[in-house]
Amino acid sequence: MTDPQPCRVIGVLDDGAASLSATALAFLRRADWVIGGARTLALLDDDIAPHAIRRDLTGQLSAVPGWIAQAREAQQTSVVLATGDPLCHGIASYLAARLCIAAIEVLPNVSTLQLACARFGVAWQDARIVSVHSKDAGEWQAGTAPGHGLYALAQAVRQHERLIVLTSPDNSPDRIARLLLAEGLGDDFVLCVAERLCSPHERTWADMPPAEAALHRFADPNVVLLLRTTARPRPVCLGLADSAYQQRQPDKGLITKQEVRAVSLARLQLRCDSRVWDIGAGSGSVGLEAARLCPQGHVWAIEKNEADAAIARQNARALGISNHTLVHGKAPEGLDAWPDPDAIFIGGSGGELADLIALCLRRLRPGGWLVMNFVTLENLATATQTLQALGATWDVLQLQAARSKPILHMHRMAAENPVWIVCAQPGDGA
Repeated sequence: MTDPQPCRVIGVLDDGAASLSATALAFLRRADWVIGGARTLALLDDDIAPHAIRRDLTGQLSAVPGWIAQAREAQQTSVVLATGDPLCHGIASYLAARLCIAAIEVLPNVSTLQLACARFGVAWQDARIVSVHSKDAGEWQAGTAPGHGLYALAQAVRQHERLIVLTSPDNSPDRIARLLLAEGLGDDFVLCVAERLCSPHERTWADMPPAEAALHRFADPNVVLLLRTTARPRPVCLGLADSAYQQRQPDKGLITKQEVRAVSLARLQLRCDSRVWDIGAGSGSVGLEAARLCPQGHVWAIEKNEADAAIARQNARALGISNHTLVHGKAPEGLDAWPDPDAIFIGGSGGELADLIALCLRRLRPGGWLVMNFVTLENLATATQTLQALGATWDVLQLQAARSKPILHMHRMAAENPVWIVCAQPGDGA
């Protein structure tokens, strides 16, 4: 049923009343309540009725539904002023989720994203839109976990050729450029920045290398286009050769071998958004391939050996993986700060195996799997006895691969060491 007096959510550009249709302007001029940011209210000051109640929503977004409700209860008309298209990372979806959907009517304008693309002649139908229009996220560091305000952007630059980024005064174009540099993508993108669109002070900057943009301060508000200048890699997601990873020298070999890695990853039952723990990361091979298999998820890894942790970080950078956080430490220390996982891999326990298994089974999310690799009978025995005592559901797979090797003009099979793969889930009483 149509609401006879909805709140009109009107998209506005920085040329003020000139950006509005006759219908939108009429609604604004007749409104009893006008809600908007301080800058937008000032921009349209001459078109707001003298009797209208004005509310500045800056820093008070949560109050807006209440203000609209007050106007409706008083049988008064209300208008919310938004930027561009209120349904594109704008306030309209926020209001629709908190009011009856029929209580608002959206009058969109051209979005600032469209305008920025038009200024640079960039088609945007296949671009990825990312918003960092939020509170100060701080500078990006490689290996940062989800929760950082630039995390979604750090993942998107790995997966898309064109990105349109809605910025904020703190999460600015120069900070975005430094993110690209931190991720080793300084030679793979250029930035196009459109400042103060539709205002007398509009200015555009085209095809700026990240190293240059990182040192420049841009006028606010602005929109950033990130355009890839090199072919986007199409990496192997599962089953990389052992030689693809750096490993400790001279005692090379601290790595889960390709065959064991493939089976272990299969038993982890990963999804695109899985949260994964990698305990005893070694060279990082299992966790890094898990990160590739979970592009919308994240991997938290821990390694007690400082040299191995450094190698794992080098592997993450070389493989172009950004949804992977590595901690130098000894499990279970620090695991309480990690979110509950969908899957856990244990490649090394540092002598705390029984306690670690108990902790992992407690923390696993419903349906999650714990997968462990062992090469010694003692650790295998400890694991199975602990699982039995905890009432877990478990099974063991012994895997022993043999690889062909040349001998004179022929080939022989050389056996790898046997590995036990133990897979477990919490029992009904766990």
